Amino acid sequence: MMNKVSLITSILLFAFISQGCSSASDGGDSPSPEFSVSDAQVDTSGALSSGDSDEEQHDDESESGNDTNSDDQVPTVKMEPFYRVLLDENRTYADGLAHNATSTVPFPKPLLLDIYYPDNQSPSRPVFMFIHGGGFTGGTKTKPEIVAMADFFASRGWVFASVDYRTTEELGSIQGLSREDVLTFYHGIAPREWIEFALQGAETPKQFQQAIALYAAQRDVKAALRWMMANADGYRFNSEFITVGGASAGAVAAITLGISNLEDFRDEILINDDPTLSTTNLIEAYVVKSLVYFWGSNTKLEAFESVYGLNRYDGSDPELFMAHGTEDMNPGTPFSEAIELQEIYDPLGVDTQLVPLEGAGHGAWDAEVGGKGLFELTFDFLVERQNLAIE
Repeated sequence: MMNKVSLITSILLFAFISQGCSSASDGGDSPSPEFSVSDAQVDTSGALSSGDSDEEQHDDESESGNDTNSDDQVPTVKMEPFYRVLLDENRTYADGLAHNATSTVPFPKPLLLDIYYPDNQSPSRPVFMFIHGGGFTGGTKTKPEIVAMADFFASRGWVFASVDYRTTEELGSIQGLSREDVLTFYHGIAPREWIEFALQGAETPKQFQQAIALYAAQRDVKAALRWMMANADGYRFNSEFITVGGASAGAVAAITLGISNLEDFRDEILINDDPTLSTTNLIEAYVVKSLVYFWGSNTKLEAFESVYGLNRYDGSDPELFMAHGTEDMNPGTPFSEAIELQEIYDPLGVDTQLVPLEGAGHGAWDAEVGGKGLFELTFDFLVERQNLAIE
């Protein structure tokens, strides 16, 4: 196990993610604060505004006998694109506390996701929630490669969710604040022990805020999956066939979501400290069946263990598909991170598949292995490991 300083430094190297991730540059940091720190074709005609009720969501699709979710029915998916893809855009899945450039007190900010789903009558659809990258400093759920991935899977029968979450863009300015002021500034956004952990390793305000964003982002994506569970009947997805994936920083969040316990990144903050927790479907539970990892790392789980002394890996972890460039030069996500995850998984007896993207760097969305692209490779893994029916 790394010491805290080296670990948080490793995590904060996400600031330098490139090749398609919306990250901050590695230069131009402001002075430190006073505290001392050492092919998609998507049909939007069915889209609803975020104000539409879940009950209204799919009345145009429902037929007698086909309007309830059936968890005991194995989903059927198509080998080739078959269904028209419908889109429910900018659905609010929760609120989260945020700052802007001038705020001194955090305020609630709506958190949004997009749902792509097939125009069919299946009562048992598999679900795939995907988390974008961006070094926890930015990024978007509408990245073209993610939209293409959503179309690929939704056109074959999946419900596909693309999630936005809080990044450093929602963390305001801490210039000139003392250590105690900073603890107050982020009260309710991250637990005190996490903030203090970040203070031990961050060398600049930007790095420190990235560490805070790591916690906030994880709280958010877990809330997004709980929202999905609360709306399972409306989208008619089978909650026994949940896949969570991500790219780069999104892969870090996906791995952490699937492997951490339900209460992690949820119960460390009380509703009295963060009233927006009441919007996050706290009573919903989920079981992730498969994880999809594109060029990420497990550094957030290492940070969680360092802060709380809890190692969450065990034999009940979701099966794992990884695709990672062998020449990934991003210092926060070297290819060795995929090897390390495989070495953690193997003794647990949990199925994992690592596809080395030979010669590829970070963000290798267009990589092919054996004549198949990333979407096809992922499709093959999910169909085989989840025993989905295929036509």
